[in-house]
Amino acid sequence: MTRLALIAALCATPALADVTTPQGRTIDCYCTDSTGGRVELGESICLRVDGRMFMARCEMALNNPIWRDTGEGCVSSALPRPETAPRPS
Repeated sequence: MTRLALIAALCATPALADVTTPQGRTIDCYCTDSTGGRVELGESICLRVDGRMFMARCEMALNNPIWRDTGEGCVSSALPRPETAPRPS
């Protein structure tokens, strides 16, 4: 009987993991980018931290939204600078 109660309690905890306010609303968890914009859980963006650019995914760790480095570099493009012709004298 105690084993059945333990299994039922462990199965119910994920359903009770959402945080709700006294008004019954669920609190959304999300990350913010460097400009303060909202980034949903599971989304990846290119972050620049201390001069290093890397892809990071918004995830949860210990009930806190965090940025986790995916190990991938950011996709970027650059145009070569046009060569300047020497001025005739």
